[in-house]
Amino acid sequence: MWRWRRRFFASFWSLGFNGGFSSQPSKYVGVTKPRLSPHQYSSTKPPFNTAFLSPLRYGFSIFPISFSSFSCSISTRCLDSPPLHDAGDNIDCYDDKSSGKEDRDFYNNEEIGDNIGRKFNLPNFQDVETVIGVLQAWRKGGSNKLKQCGVKVTSELVVEVLARVRNDWEAAFTFFLWAGKQPGYAHSLREYHSMISILGKMRKFDTAWGLIDEMRGGSQGPSLVTPQTLLIMIRKYCAIHDVGKAISTFYAYKRFKFEITNEEFQNLLSALCRYKNVKDAEHLLFCNKNVFPLNTKSFNIILNGWCNVVGDLREGKRIWREMKTRGIRQDVFSYSSMISCYSKFGNLQSLLKLFDQMKGLDISPDRKVFNAVVHALAKGKHVKEARHLMKTMQEKGISPNSVTYNSLIMPLCKTRQLDAAREIFNEMIDRGMAPTVRTYHAFFRILRTGEEVFELLQQMNKTGCLPSHDTYIMLIRKFCRWRQLDNVFKLWNQMNNSGLDHDRSSYIVLIHGLFLNGKLEESYQYYLEMKEKHSLPEPKIEEMLQAWLSGKQNEGNQITDLKDSRAMPSQIKNKARIQSKRLDSKRDFF
Repeated sequence: MWRWRRRFFASFWSLGFNGGFSSQPSKYVGVTKPRLSPHQYSSTKPPFNTAFLSPLRYGFSIFPISFSSFSCSISTRCLDSPPLHDAGDNIDCYDDKSSGKEDRDFYNNEEIGDNIGRKFNLPNFQDVETVIGVLQAWRKGGSNKLKQCGVKVTSELVVEVLARVRNDWEAAFTFFLWAGKQPGYAHSLREYHSMISILGKMRKFDTAWGLIDEMRGGSQGPSLVTPQTLLIMIRKYCAIHDVGKAISTFYAYKRFKFEITNEEFQNLLSALCRYKNVKDAEHLLFCNKNVFPLNTKSFNIILNGWCNVVGDLREGKRIWREMKTRGIRQDVFSYSSMISCYSKFGNLQSLLKLFDQMKGLDISPDRKVFNAVVHALAKGKHVKEARHLMKTMQEKGISPNSVTYNSLIMPLCKTRQLDAAREIFNEMIDRGMAPTVRTYHAFFRILRTGEEVFELLQQMNKTGCLPSHDTYIMLIRKFCRWRQLDNVFKLWNQMNNSGLDHDRSSYIVLIHGLFLNGKLEESYQYYLEMKEKHSLPEPKIEEMLQAWLSGKQNEGNQITDLKDSRAMPSQIKNKARIQSKRLDSKRDFF
């Protein structure tokens, strides 16, 4: 038993949370009418040819469309959906985006996420809690009592409930179907987009396409499908690196009779780059240059992908030179990407040279450029120069924001200059700027005791900056390293109390932490709980627990194979909710 812990210790801390992708076909597939339960949905084909492959397999443009067929008008965008948490984003460290990790258009910093918050009335939170309670009871094996819950279904209620159960697609979809049948209520675009985003995140693409087919309305009414609907699907395919289907979905714009302009093509490039498919996006850009002419914005998307998503300075320099060779004008966003990349790699000399070059070309630095330079100076231990640059920002009419202060605080915390970091933190508060999640994360990383962690967590809540999934994941990992399992379970329960459901990444961290601390049974039971929510499997967890189960079988304990683990008695599954006692710190499990 001990050898398995030693064997998998090395892989724990280097674990990536984007994991492997299951090749199993979807059990729950497309929508047909009349509406049925999630388990009764029949398969429907998406409205496009799925035979497209990665553009890198082609030496020519994959779009057999003449340029004259495109209109230069800007398509209508739907901006009606609330933000949902979506793991797996790669963001620029100077663009402070909280754990919600919203999709933002790189070029103009406009939110164009899968679900975008707009002003709408607040829901009845008592009704929200009632529905959540019913869904949780149903998930634990109880009956579905939504019909008896007595809540009034509104658009705001549906949006809030879907946001709360977004990591349990089956519960979300069950509620979505039930809500759609209630008298006096019909799903709007916002609710459809929220549900489609959840299904896409969990790779239930057939069901998502079924909802899109339902949105078309047919002879019963007008179509609700917009270009934003297809963009959600494009992003979800890009997230699992299925470039072929992302491109096919883009090609389906014409089938839905939407205009395909340069803007739609750039949205495709942005989606590809956002999830590290930068090589595919670059090839797509060049092989379609006759249909979508090369311009600064398109190049900036690729440049930002190499510099700030993949983090490859060499490739970023190559695209920078390519822009000059082709006579593509480099604007403030181009310089912003390169300066941010130099800052991340600590190349202060090249960064300052590029910064001076901007001034020579009369290109005014924006806030993002200033933030990157401030971060680079602070990282290079030139704090006084960084503070002086902040004054220069103000003189130019650009007020430092929370990201600017974070650019100073993070390097100071990393070098354990805690007093200096606190001084800047207090200055930030005095100027009326609210600390962000990233601000607190910088301080959490340097704390050394559980008391300090919970004290800062309490202060974080008091200031109105609520902890995110990433906050809890970071702290659970920290306490697992410290072998303070009581605090691990305390945080695990706090997640639910604060309205954050347990997502795939949090389960992965907890399962590994328990396993490496000798809590093998508890680790396995939380794995079963994760599987019950239909979360995507993590290959390293599969391997780790399968090895442990094989060892138990060799000892004479007959346990069902991991793939058939759902058939285990419910009495065994209930052990997963029993909190473990504090681990004896004198025992060395490693």
